[in-house]
Amino acid sequence: MSIYRGYLNRFYLCSDRIDGLYYMAARHLGVNENALAIFYALAGGRPRSQKQLAQELFIPKTTVNTVVKEYIQAGCLRLVPGSRGKEKDVTLTPEGQAYAQRLLQPVYLAEEQAMARTLERFSPDFLLAVEELTEQFRLSFQEHIFSSGAKEP
Repeated sequence: MSIYRGYLNRFYLCSDRIDGLYYMAARHLGVNENALAIFYALAGGRPRSQKQLAQELFIPKTTVNTVVKEYIQAGCLRLVPGSRGKEKDVTLTPEGQAYAQRLLQPVYLAEEQAMARTLERFSPDFLLAVEELTEQFRLSFQEHIFSSGAKEP
């Protein structure tokens, strides 16, 4: 076992716990985790195609399509002409913007409180380290896993 295995196990556990918290938050808020992720992504105001959402959020395209259809029917999302040829972009309707605000408000509050508490103890530079680790994971997975024929997400 490498000297890094203990660090990696701790990091994996933290990452898994954070994912689990978002899953539980989605359930508590009455949506599935994929809908929460899609509204989170779209709440920033930048429209995205369903393909882009699938790639950015690591959600299967069929699942993105199912969620988008459900929320189009509910009046929260709409498809608009995109800038990439035939692909349409997904965007929030005014009703969807209000829904996203209500849905995400407690998530943002929890996130901001967690970040504030963390920054009381650590420098914001810890984010640079996490960003670097994320990029190194991407590069290493590409080199050791995806380059052997498997498709990179």
